[in-house]
Amino acid sequence: MKSQIKTTFSNFFFEYETPRQVLVKNKRVAVVCRIIQMGVLAYIIGWVFMYEKGYQVVDTAIGSIFTKMKGVSFTNISKKERIWDVADYVFPEQGDSSFVVMTNYIVTVGQKQGKCAELLYSTLYLTTLLSLSGHMTGRCMNETSTCEIYSWCPVEDDRKIPESNLVESVNQSYINTCLYHPKTDPLCPIFRLGDIVERSGLNFSEIARVGGAIGVLIDWDCNLDLSIRHCKPKYEFYGLYGTGKNGDKEEKPSLGYNFRYAKYYVEDAVEKRTLMKVFGVRIDIIVHGRAGKFDIIPTLTAIGSGVGIFGVATVVCDMLLLYLVPKRDFYKNMKFKHTQILEEVSVVFK
Repeated sequence: MKSQIKTTFSNFFFEYETPRQVLVKNKRVAVVCRIIQMGVLAYIIGWVFMYEKGYQVVDTAIGSIFTKMKGVSFTNISKKERIWDVADYVFPEQGDSSFVVMTNYIVTVGQKQGKCAELLYSTLYLTTLLSLSGHMTGRCMNETSTCEIYSWCPVEDDRKIPESNLVESVNQSYINTCLYHPKTDPLCPIFRLGDIVERSGLNFSEIARVGGAIGVLIDWDCNLDLSIRHCKPKYEFYGLYGTGKNGDKEEKPSLGYNFRYAKYYVEDAVEKRTLMKVFGVRIDIIVHGRAGKFDIIPTLTAIGSGVGIFGVATVVCDMLLLYLVPKRDFYKNMKFKHTQILEEVSVVFK
């Protein structure tokens, strides 16, 4: 028993095993093998290393952005001229990654709290008798065929969006977006609002009337193995919702973008306000980025996985030799060596 254990350990430490190889003179199988190997090699070099940069360690980029709007617009409504600057038509005032540029508006001047007639809002009001502007008092107003409400009076009439209140030439305004990255100098490209709307696939004349939203994607893809000056972002523009595309009005139940704000004041000891319903272009800026740099660990991992894929060629060629070619029985005998364990025969001496 001890001798057997000693022999086993001796064979384990002092003997080397190697797989048996058979050189096959078959042109078709050899061509198939080389084609598969070349395909695997092209995949490793072209896709893994060149396109996916499998030799790099990748991390997400960290950056910040602020925006600044410049431009002056002009309106002439009912022979009343007015100049609009960025303090009037950009919301909010501070440079944020999401802001609204006003292009149209409905103004209701001199509102004060009191009782007045509700507006007739088409089928919604007739079917639900739900006030959209205030608290119902329970009294009917015969002259308007609506209910009396307690609200800010006179009630805002936004049933028809005006055509004449457009803030003219606002599409010529410029947007300055400054990007800050820890490893690069500040980057501050300038875009014209009309160009942003056009690149997003929307029509400015339609989106200016009822409003809409545009997404601006700033994508950083930096290769830190090269000079840092090659690290530049790419800009993409998308129309999120709004009007301007063919069939848009039929496909989307709710079009445009708007919000309301009020300016309060006191007149004759009575609190009043001027209500503005603003239609505009909402711009949402999204920053996304990644950076890669050479590292030995992902490089060795990519090479190791590529070497393992080379085994596919051997498996495919073995299948051809052992099961498909005419001389498959001959190749089986050459590849596999069959052994037979002889049973022990006990001899009894008398």
